[in-house]
Amino acid sequence: MKEAAGEANMTVITIILIGVIAAIAIPLVRNAMTSTSKQACCNSAGGVWSGGECAELSASGQSTYDACVSKTENAGQ
Repeated sequence: MKEAAGEANMTVITIILIGVIAAIAIPLVRNAMTSTSKQACCNSAGGVWSGGECAELSASGQSTYDACVSKTENAGQ
């Protein structure tokens, strides 16, 4: 009986650890994906991704970038 209780405790601990790791990892992955999609939008609009921002865009490039970012942000919801 002690062995079965020990197995149950290990199962509970494992489930809790998986939940904690998921709670930490999901926001990190989501932020990385958002940054990568913004960088892709910047590159496709003809800009240069530098310091977490899109630079060197023309007026039409800026509107293309804004539309792309808006589209990707809405797709994630």
